Amino acid sequence: MSHIDAAIVGTGPNGLAAAVTLARAGLRVELYEAWDEIGGGLRSKPLFDDDVVHDICAAVHPMAAASRFFREFDLAARGVELLHPEISYAHPLDGTRAGLAFRDLDATCEHLEVDGARWRATMKPLLDHSAGVVDLILSGRSGIPRDLLAPFVLAPRLLAHGSPLASGLFRTEQARSLLTGVAAHAVGRLPSLAAGAVALLLGHLAHSTGWPIPRGGSGRIAQAMADDITAHDGTIHTERHISDLRELDHAGTVLLDTSPKGLVRIVGAALPARYLRRLDRFRYGPGAAKVDFLVSEPIPWADPEVGRAGTIHLGGTQREMFRQETLTAKGIATAEPFVLVVDPMTADPSRGAPGKRPVWAYAHVPNGDTRDPVELVRTRIERYAPGFTDTILAQQGISASAYETYNPNYVGGDIASGAMTLAQSILRPVAQIDPYRTPLPDVYLCSASTPPGPSVHGMSGYLAALSVLRRKYGIRTPPSLAPRRRSHTHQ
Repeated sequence: MSHIDAAIVGTGPNGLAAAVTLARAGLRVELYEAWDEIGGGLRSKPLFDDDVVHDICAAVHPMAAASRFFREFDLAARGVELLHPEISYAHPLDGTRAGLAFRDLDATCEHLEVDGARWRATMKPLLDHSAGVVDLILSGRSGIPRDLLAPFVLAPRLLAHGSPLASGLFRTEQARSLLTGVAAHAVGRLPSLAAGAVALLLGHLAHSTGWPIPRGGSGRIAQAMADDITAHDGTIHTERHISDLRELDHAGTVLLDTSPKGLVRIVGAALPARYLRRLDRFRYGPGAAKVDFLVSEPIPWADPEVGRAGTIHLGGTQREMFRQETLTAKGIATAEPFVLVVDPMTADPSRGAPGKRPVWAYAHVPNGDTRDPVELVRTRIERYAPGFTDTILAQQGISASAYETYNPNYVGGDIASGAMTLAQSILRPVAQIDPYRTPLPDVYLCSASTPPGPSVHGMSGYLAALSVLRRKYGIRTPPSLAPRRRSHTHQ
């Protein structure tokens, strides 16, 4: 087998981002994917009908529009169209108007009435420094912030919205639940500073670069990255399961887009005992249980305005979400989990066909939960959309425990690849200056189990690749990720 510069195990968004970065720097790169298709959390395919495309994992992509990696990679120039619903996300409530986060901040503030001024005071400074705030949170602890004001804009809001103070910041349940539903994306105890950071990051993006849905499905993002890798002489091997590091002896450097559990599985006894003990202290968070529905018509929300949103949070009041998410984080299963619903055809009509629409849903459940989530999720949707059950043509669920079989990085169904506590959201997988390096020479971790953590932003892979370039090759200037034409010699 011929020598290569870098082997990357796993083709999730971070593995692909690492490969794009290294190939752009002129390295010869090969990727290894155990499944027959690339993408990890970026996979789309028909499930029940050939005319209807479902997203298998991630469906909505605020970070693909906002992160440094994707800003430079420029998905739009590569033919990936990010489509925006008029309402980024909604939060229905029993017996009253839903909370609605319009893409337009003014429309959101008008909808929130007495809480409009407080919502604007929370979001407008973040919007004024949006790129700086995004880069600060997704920096992976590297370097001085480009926008020196971003930390001062973020810090006081984080202390307010990531603590018990959050319960008294808004007067109406619409505003309280609207932001708390975003905090629940941290999939952990509420309130918490880590969840507050998630709420502020994703919350303000709802009014700027948005919460877009890729035309044709999330797999389009993965394919654009794969196309760039192969255009720069990289090679992708599918149906190639790597179980031992020695299988990659032909590579100068190895990057693993895996959880710490996957790292130990592949590297095993080669790791020093002290490092293994530190990895053993890494904690996985609550699980996600997934349900896909094929329905005959739009979801019949009790508040029709919710039907204009691409993403819907089903968690009830702020107090109910605080209780529910905290119980789930403690491993206590309940009958009314927080449920996140995506209706992709609000932005992308091409995803379905007449009388056939995809509906995507996650329920937050304890890690390793074995329950079939179909009824849990169906009844939660039915509560806010009476008659939904009558529209279902087909349905399919996957428990949190089974999700790990589908994607080994989701240990116990943990789609965040590690509990999002304050310490572990920053110091993951262990506390060290360069979180991507392992004690083994030229072996790096580049998954969401490293900073900045979960979401489709590509930054963990990008930052791991920059570490490789800096340490092994002395390259300190990041390669350009922008689309460019390659010259060819014709004879």
